[in-house]
Parts: sequence; structure tokens; C-alpha cells
Amino acid sequence: MESNEYDAIVVGSGISGGWAAKELCEKGLKTLVLERGRDVQHLKDYPTMTASPWEMPHHNQIPKADKLQNPVVNRCYAYKEDTAHFFVKDSEHPYVQEKPFDWVRGYQLGGKSLIWARQTQRWSKYDFEGPGRDGFAVDWPIQYEDVAPWYSHVERFVGISGSYEGLDTLPDGEFLKAWEMNCVENELKDRVNAHYKDRKFIIGRCAHLTSPKDEHLAQGRGQCMARNQCYRGCPFGAYFSSNSSTLPCAAKTGNLTVRPDSVVHSVIWDEEKGKATGVRVIDRITKEEREFFAKVIFLNAAALNTNLILLNSKSRRFPNGLGNDSGILGKYIAFHNYRGTIAANYEGFEDKYYFGRRPTAIMMPNFRNVKKQEMEFLRGYMTFYSAGRAGFGHAATDGFGADFKAANSEPGPWGVYMMIQAETIPKLSNQVSLSPDQTDPWGVPLLQIDVSYDDNDEKILQDFFEQGEEMLKVGGCTNIRKSDSKQAPGLDIHEMGGVRMGRDPETSLLNGFNQMHLAPNVFVTDGACMTSTGTQNPSITYMALTARAVDYAVKELKKGTIS
Repeated sequence: MESNEYDAIVVGSGISGGWAAKELCEKGLKTLVLERGRDVQHLKDYPTMTASPWEMPHHNQIPKADKLQNPVVNRCYAYKEDTAHFFVKDSEHPYVQEKPFDWVRGYQLGGKSLIWARQTQRWSKYDFEGPGRDGFAVDWPIQYEDVAPWYSHVERFVGISGSYEGLDTLPDGEFLKAWEMNCVENELKDRVNAHYKDRKFIIGRCAHLTSPKDEHLAQGRGQCMARNQCYRGCPFGAYFSSNSSTLPCAAKTGNLTVRPDSVVHSVIWDEEKGKATGVRVIDRITKEEREFFAKVIFLNAAALNTNLILLNSKSRRFPNGLGNDSGILGKYIAFHNYRGTIAANYEGFEDKYYFGRRPTAIMMPNFRNVKKQEMEFLRGYMTFYSAGRAGFGHAATDGFGADFKAANSEPGPWGVYMMIQAETIPKLSNQVSLSPDQTDPWGVPLLQIDVSYDDNDEKILQDFFEQGEEMLKVGGCTNIRKSDSKQAPGLDIHEMGGVRMGRDPETSLLNGFNQMHLAPNVFVTDGACMTSTGTQNPSITYMALTARAVDYAVKELKKGTIS
């Protein structure tokens, strides 16, 4: 019979859940990982990982019927015929949009670690200091120095490619060989870096094994082949995912139990013991209810689902959700603003090309309001750009035969693409809550999402358009075109907050070790824990915070302060 008692329970198997499982198991705790989606095994369950477009029924396009039935997920850049099986369809887990919000999810073992963009930048000290200094959120209870050794811990295991730059706005990490810029990108970089004292374009940092080390090979992973078909699942294990890395390492300890098809309904609060004792689960297929118990619980269901679970964890002690005496659970949701893009042409270098499909872009750390408030808006933004040649199969040539083939075998002119990744400010009005009268197929209340842009976001966007155009002109670009996608929040897939860290239980749910103030054996280390968003891609920070929190939790268990 299946046991229902463990040392630790981890809810979710994505990037942070996989790390929680690995660290807990390696520290000797019998650990249960609960995943609401289906089982996905590395390699065995990547059906399109080596398929060519002509081998797929719709040549890697989404049929019209699917687009009509699933408008939200179809707006995601990574959703195509070769990846559709890793995404939640709109009807499979509905939610209520109080304002337009595109909630992109991946319910399977490994979660969104199979389909993430793999960009990994550390936060700087200025990102942790920003809220307390500028007064736009509660003060972080930790600083860069607290997280720095844990960044190193996860970077060495994950394998991060990058260059050493010595920037205080984007600290260096433990890097493998960096990807190379092409000739146009180098030209742009040299011109822009020379023109601005406070700005520097550098090669992107990403979770790809450019030069695997022994510890990566021991995980069964190999070198990245620059195919850029990562969202299908990598046959080489060259990008980091839970399935190829953390979960297999956890399994090797003999301490791991994985239970897919387990929809977590709520955390169980024992009124007599005055503590959280486990979780209530609904079987995804049979709808049978089960309860599992543990000394410590890690919630890693991804930001909005973690908020949903905690809001639904009601008891006599916590009628408004677990740990929610302050009433701020589900509030102060934030995200990244991706609306702005700029395209341009670049003349010259017609005799040059580049190797493969590099899985990262060129990036520039935030240069606005870094050390003090200077602009009309709060915080700032990172920029990313890449240069490439169009053509190869897209020539507008009539007819057939040798001329048609020749025209489609030549690269076209160089183009440059730039995008924004802007910080948004946590606001009380940006919140999620439970529907009072609608439930999903497993009897869990639907999540109501009330999140929108504000005037600060619009000001940041306009600054990006002005500065981005200026930088591209400095770099030598022509025919510069700016575009605002007007996309709803959510397509950034960087939702954060709702269960934020802080120093005061009146204004936060978690302490400096991601531990709930009022339920000390419950930890939250996914995006829900974030006090602010920074301008960087957040995943490496989730991983570092998770490893740090597990280390703390296990030490406290041994001391008997939590049990």
C-alpha cells in the first residue's frame, strides 16, 4: 500500500520543486513530490525531440480549430505543434479574468522546466535594496550577500554559459564557456558600449551546457548542439530541466517518491496541534481524495497556483487562507512588461554568416534608477537584442525550378530585433482571489485574476522606445520600427508575488528563509515568494532561494524548532 507519511512534501515538480526535491532527498529526508499533471520521463516522453517539420501532421503549425478553442495558450511564443503536449489547454484548467490575463501553464512532471526560455541572470545588490530604498514595496528581508553563495551552488550544478564582465549591476556567476556574438552584434555592441558610460551590451547567460563538466556528465547530460528546439525536450539533456537533472539526482538517493496526477486541494491545518500537517490531494483521473502528511511542506506549484492552494487552505484558525491573518495573501502580484519591441535593418556584412541557432540573445543590464531614483518612473528594464539574416526558404520568387531553388538557398539582409523586459511595481490592486461560486473539475475554486498595467508601466515603455531607438542609431541601424504589442499581462510567464517575503507578518507572509510567519513548517520558494520582480529573468533566483530554504529547514528540523 502507498504510504501517506513522509519527512517532506514538495508540491510541484518544476524548476523550484525539482530543486527542493533534490536538496531534501540528498539531506536524507524521505520526500514526496506531488505533480498535478501526467508523468513525463526524460527522453522517453519527448515525442517530437528529433522530428522534422515535414514529419508532423501540420508541419509544426497549430490548426485553426485549436487556435479558436484555445486562444490564450495560442498566444504563447513557444506553443506549436511540436510542443503543444507540454502546455495546458484553456479548457483544461479554466480561470476567471477580472481583467485580461494570459495564464500560460505546463502541467506534467517537470512543469515549465521543459518549456522555459532558460535565461539566467543573478540579481544585484541594487535589486534587493530597491524596494526599501525607493518605498514601492516592503523591504526585502535578505540582501545579495545572503543569496550569492546559493547562486554559486545552483549555477555549478545547472551549468550556466556566460562571460565574466565585472558589472555590479549584473554580478558574475559560475560560468561555462560563453556563446559567441555574430559580426553585426559585435559591431552594435562595440559602438554602443563606447558611446554610453552607464550601459554595456554583453552576451546572454543561459542554462545550456556549452562545455559540460564531470558533474554534468554524471547527470547523464551532454553538450548543447545549438539546435534551438529546446521546448520539445532536449535529447542531450543539454539545457537544464527537472526531468534531466534534479529529479533523477533526487531519485538516486532512494528517498524520492513521485506521485503524478495529484491535484493539491489545500494544506491541512491541525487545529489541536496548531500546525500544518500535510496536504489534501484530488486524483486528477479518478477524482478520489487522499491526504498525505509530512513534517515540512514546500509549495512550488508556480506563483499563481501556490496562491490558489494557500487561499483554499481554510480552517477555523485561518478562515481566509493559511497564514493570512494580515489579509494580504494573493495581493501585490507583479510580473515583467514585455510589450515593447524594436526592429531595424543593418547594411553591410553580406559576406558573413554565423553558426547554428544560438539559444540566447545579447543583453544589457538595467541602467535606470539603479542606485537612486532618477526618472519619472520607478525602477527600470533590461534590454535584449539579436541580429540575424532573413531568407533561406522565404524568398518571394514566382515559379519553380532552378531559379526558385537558388533564391531560397541564399540568406537575405541583416535584421536586428530588440525587446524590453521591464520591472513592474507590486500593487495592492493587482491580486488573485477564489471564485465564490465556480469550481474546476476537481472541486477546487477557480482562480480570479485581477492584474493590469499602470501609468508607471507606460512610462517605462516609452523610455525604452526612446532609448532603444537612440542606441540602435548609435549602433548603425537603419529603418528602425517600434512596436507595442499591447499584450495582456501573463505572456511574460514571469508572474510573481502574492505570498511575499518580508520582515513583518502584518505586511508579508514569509520570513527571510521563505518560511511562513504563521505556519513555520511551510515554505514557499517559487515565484509567489517574490517581494519585487527585478528586471532579470527570475528562475535562477527561485533555484537559489529554494536551495537556501531547504538548508535552513533541515537544520531547523534537526534542532526541533519545526516538526
